[in-house]
Amino acid sequence: MPLIDEISAAMTAAMKAKDQARLAPLRMAKAALMNREVEKGRPLDDTEAQQVVASLIKQRRDSIEQFLKGGREELAARETAEIAVLETYLPPPVDPAEIERAVDESIREVGATSAKDLGRVMKAVMSRIAGKGADGRTVNEIVRRKLGA
Repeated sequence: MPLIDEISAAMTAAMKAKDQARLAPLRMAKAALMNREVEKGRPLDDTEAQQVVASLIKQRRDSIEQFLKGGREELAARETAEIAVLETYLPPPVDPAEIERAVDESIREVGATSAKDLGRVMKAVMSRIAGKGADGRTVNEIVRRKLGA
């Protein structure tokens, strides 16, 4: 079942259960998926749909950071709850050891020797672990550490 259909079914269940905490992030996710479909002019495949959901989670994490800096713990808690709902529609996170292996292989493949090669290595690593639920920030930190940046 396509991801957008899964989310639609979950929205229906949340409406029937009057579960506003689940309904709000599901509505937002469906709207984002539909907007991306309109942009592309075609239905999204599951990988593209997962990228949309991952970007929504990233936005929520950035918001949490800002809310905590501003002393708005209640808003940060709401965003955290939304992340928990959205994460159920992504594959489980990649094991850090698998990311390390992908980074090592990509560094060898690209022939990277310094921090100047960061972009090329990141591109190679992200293509290797695409669709596996890896956080770009985590990958970036590992690549920087390995390249001595």
